[in-house]
Amino acid sequence: MKNSIIKFIDAFYFLFRSILPLKTYRYAVCGGSNVLFDIFLYFIFYNFIFAKQNVDLFFVVLSPHIASLFFVFPITFVTGFLLQKFITFNTSYLPWQVQFFRYFLVGMGALVLNYICLKLLVDGLGFYPTPSKILTTVIVVVYSYLLQNGFSFKSVKA
Repeated sequence: MKNSIIKFIDAFYFLFRSILPLKTYRYAVCGGSNVLFDIFLYFIFYNFIFAKQNVDLFFVVLSPHIASLFFVFPITFVTGFLLQKFITFNTSYLPWQVQFFRYFLVGMGALVLNYICLKLLVDGLGFYPTPSKILTTVIVVVYSYLLQNGFSFKSVKA
């Protein structure tokens, strides 16, 4: 399956070969797919599962846009790790447990960054949640790529 996905993704690389290295292209395709999945799930959770209502977890009440963020994160965290490990950064010398732990650390940073940006945009500035999530995602993607490439999935021994 892994090889089939790589072949499919690489079939379109000729369009971007002159502007992107293969690893960056694969990161963009895998990450972009996961981002679209994340935004889709966020929309579904916010609008239909939580129906734009506060979520009472008995020990804390979450606004629907924050609850959606926290409930979608574990799903797209796992899909993102699998895509990045097996498709984008498949030449990393690090054991998968180390990769996963590092990916988790970067993911927690991304979650905090997401939270801060959503609180600022939705609660502070009054923007709509789904467009705010999209804008926040752009910021988080840059942060994630830099750290995943140089930390989580190192491919050259230091």
